[in-house]
Formats: sequence, C-alpha cells, structure tokens
Amino acid sequence: MPQIPQMPRTLRSDARENRDRVLDAARALFAERGLDVTMREVARRAGVGPATLYRRFPTRQSLVDEAFADELRACAQIVDDACADPDPWRGFRAVVEELTVLNARNRGFVDAFMSAHPHADAFVTHRAALLQRLARLGERAQASGGLRGDYELDDLLLILLAGRGLAATPVADRPAAARRFAALAVAALRTADTNEVLPRAPRLNAHVVASPAV
Repeated sequence: MPQIPQMPRTLRSDARENRDRVLDAARALFAERGLDVTMREVARRAGVGPATLYRRFPTRQSLVDEAFADELRACAQIVDDACADPDPWRGFRAVVEELTVLNARNRGFVDAFMSAHPHADAFVTHRAALLQRLARLGERAQASGGLRGDYELDDLLLILLAGRGLAATPVADRPAAARRFAALAVAALRTADTNEVLPRAPRLNAHVVASPAV
C-alpha cells in the first residue's frame, strides 16, 4: 500500500515557520525604528511575500499585538512587583528603573504604549489599567515621604518619553545607560530639603489614557 503524503502536517509546519519569521522581523524592526515601519518592510525583512504576511496577520493591529505580547507581560510584571513591595518608595524607584530599561531595549514598545493613536487595541486597555495602578503607587510613595509632594503621574510619562533617546546609544551600552538615566530621574523625584518647585507638568496622562484606538 502506497504511503499517504503528510501534506497537512507539512503545511502547518511551514505556516508556523513563516509566522515566526514574520514576528522576528517585526520585533527587530519595531525595536530599531519604532512603529514607523510598513508591512511591506516587515515582509521583506522576513523573506516572505506580502500575501504570506497578511495570511498570518490580516491587519497591522494583529501584528503589533503579537509582536509586543512579551513586552506587555513584562511591563505588567514590573508594575505588579512594584505595587506588591511593602515599601512604596522602593517600589516606585524599581518601576522607574525597570520600565526605563525595558523601553531602552525596544523603541517600538514605548511608541506603541504612549501613542495617541495606537495600532493595537490591546494597548488601550493595558496602559489605562497600568497607569491607574502607577498613579496609586505614586500616591503611596508620596504618603511615605520618599516621593516629592509635587510629583504627578505625567512626570513618569515624561521620563518614559525622554528615555526613547536611549535608543541612539550602542545596543551593548543601553542597559547601563538606562539605569544611569533612571537613577538621575529618581534623584530628581526624591523628597529633599533642596527641592525647588517644579514647572507645571504637561497633560500627558489624560491624553494617553483617553486616546481612542484606530
């Protein structure tokens, strides 16, 4: 009896391989250049045709969602750990450092997280929930006396936005540069007798939380 060809299994294997190649290419391009990358560029980097890319990811939104799934989980874990710390000021410091390091590794993630018009619905719900928890952590850190009283959540968003410039440093130097940058930011936010009154914070928080998906 002739052996029956295993076509379905072969196709499934090829499909998984193409999907992985597309995701690897998207993650690399988003990390290098942010979200200003076309689907055609992703297909070219992955070595697949546009039809194959759209078969695996019918919309740009679905590609961005999947490409940043690991970063979303890592971000949530950082906030979980910080909020669970019995010392809110220590937890706040950890958030500033770890989010800065995470963002330095992947320019596209902070672009997607902070964008007024994100390409992925997942970011709308994710960032709103995380920002609410970070706001409460900041209030607790202020109540403990560690965080300066005129701090606002917008200041943390400003630090994340400024941290995008770390992507211009050599890849090998980014973790150290990110931790140095975070330490400087934390020093500026620490309660001290020498604190001067801060200028009014920009309204970044309301803009980010309320922005609609497209």
